[in-house]
Amino acid sequence: MPLAVLSFLDHFDPVTPGGGGLGSHRLGRERRVRDAGMLGHGSRGFLRGLLWGVLVLALEVSGAASAGAEREVSRADLVRALERGPGPQKGSERAPVTLVEFSDFLCFYCGKFAKETLPAIDEMFIRSGKVRFVYRHMALFGEASLRAAEASTCAFDQGKFWEYHDLLFGKRGPLAFASARLKEYAASLGLNARGFAACLDGGKFAEIVETETLMGRALHITGTPAFLLNGEPLIGAQPFDLFRARIDEILKADRRRR
Repeated sequence: MPLAVLSFLDHFDPVTPGGGGLGSHRLGRERRVRDAGMLGHGSRGFLRGLLWGVLVLALEVSGAASAGAEREVSRADLVRALERGPGPQKGSERAPVTLVEFSDFLCFYCGKFAKETLPAIDEMFIRSGKVRFVYRHMALFGEASLRAAEASTCAFDQGKFWEYHDLLFGKRGPLAFASARLKEYAASLGLNARGFAACLDGGKFAEIVETETLMGRALHITGTPAFLLNGEPLIGAQPFDLFRARIDEILKADRRRR
């Protein structure tokens, strides 16, 4: 018997404002209006179906779904799917803190986080096994964003996501994310050129990028970068000191429970 889709997916508003904040890029008014119009012409069912498919897959992978069981999917299940589903991640599976980032390679503040804050979090918390970091796509800036996200997932498929991630955040300009350039970047990292081109040109991971973006919107995230810190939202390219303070609070609470 299929799992039941709960009212969370039935009633969420994917274009509700609220995902902005300090150091974040938000969906423009025209994009929100266009998407709202699409939802009025049958896309809501597609959206729910797409989200539902990835939820079932991720929950099965993480062991949260039992075969043949009927249950509702809550916000906590959606967060768990984002935290535990397949995709780029760093750190120990047993880490007491999970930090999920929603990011766009064309987002200036996402690049700022990737270059300045993530390395500090990595050095202090990820390498020591205290934090597990998960990257999720939130493609907000049109075709270039989608292409870059898909290209990075093609790199992930060849085991070089983080190298490609760092390279893309060092690129700027109107042609930096053209398909030809994305393929050149892959070649410079030693990826299989033919396989990468087939992956990107064939849209192998287009649905994954779209799904992760929609899952973020289901959580009312409309800007990048945005984060879930053990499921709690944190919006914008916040300074490292804020991340450190929040992570330390969680770690102290975890120690008290032991």
